[in-house]
Amino acid sequence: MKIILSLRKHRYVARVSIFLITVALIAGMVGCGLGVTQYNLTISGTAGGSITTPGEGTFTHAGGTVINLVATPNTGYKFANWTGNVGTIGNVNAATTDITINDNYSIKANFVEQYDLAAGDRHTVGLKTDGTVVAVGWNAFGQCNVGDWTNIVQIAAGRYHTVGLQSNSSVVTVGRNASGLSDVGSWTDIIQVAAGDGHTVGLKADSTVVAVGNNTYGQCDADGWMGSIQVAAGGWHTVGLKSNGTVVAVGLNDSGQCNVGNWTNIIQAAAGYGHTVGLRPDGSVVAVGANDYGRCDVGNWTGVIQVAAGGWHTVGLKADGTVVAVGANAAGQCDMSDWTDIVQVAAGGLHTVGLKSDGTVVAVGWNYYWQCDVGDWDLG
Repeated sequence: MKIILSLRKHRYVARVSIFLITVALIAGMVGCGLGVTQYNLTISGTAGGSITTPGEGTFTHAGGTVINLVATPNTGYKFANWTGNVGTIGNVNAATTDITINDNYSIKANFVEQYDLAAGDRHTVGLKTDGTVVAVGWNAFGQCNVGDWTNIVQIAAGRYHTVGLQSNSSVVTVGRNASGLSDVGSWTDIIQVAAGDGHTVGLKADSTVVAVGNNTYGQCDADGWMGSIQVAAGGWHTVGLKSNGTVVAVGLNDSGQCNVGNWTNIIQAAAGYGHTVGLRPDGSVVAVGANDYGRCDVGNWTGVIQVAAGGWHTVGLKADGTVVAVGANAAGQCDMSDWTDIVQVAAGGLHTVGLKSDGTVVAVGWNYYWQCDVGDWDLG
């Protein structure tokens, strides 16, 4: 009997030992990510905001992990972009995006003071950090009468009207109201606005799009769009950038300006009178539509972080603060080779405007209506 009990005891101990060893091995494999390589993600931010998700510091994740990123600007500031090892970031220009971990990465969220620029056909609009707005240029329809606007967070300029997005997500307009392009009083939950030749477009917080105004070519037929993160309005067409990097467009397509269905990996879109421009995260640029004056000849551009499309020209802001441009230059609207320290560009009908990091503004091009008289502006 003692022998039998002893054997049973040894078998029990052996089984327990095997079990414990197995548990230890499993725990070891889990602890090591089952053989998946671990990488470090280091996140920092500039003054003017914070990274609320996942926070600032260094975080370790298994390869292939997708991490949500949320950058939140302080009052008076706005999110600019993500810089650093941004190759796998979904949208470098979006405050809310994600990054796929495939290596050790170091990224930075950049915040800038809440400036904004917009260029219409013959007028220029500037948003100051205190939420007020200034404008110069042609004012035949009152499109420059923005002196009483307050609490504005973003602006847009069309041919004959100006649009302002307020901090409470409502929209105000001044200027011509042909075809109801200024009938935005009922709009709510708007996070971005765009102004075309004769129509106004708004992007809602739920990623849908609203539009009012001239709809002769279907340029306002964007109400079925879902998953949009940015909108742009051209002369007679409207462009929407989707969260997956694809682009949609409606409206006049006589020059192929709406032929964007095959575009992928786009992070910003711009619309001119007859052409559409798209920016990719690697700093390259694509364009479709009318190419008279070579306004779509952007295939060799590199290091671009923002694009703007004017009447017959295209402008690109480079990461080093310089600016490139192609297209019609009869009025000198492409003569900005000496610009430096630029943080934003806007393209009008025949003029180009640049915002410098200190809040001052420069402009080149046609100045018949004083749309380039921004030398005394300080948007800070």
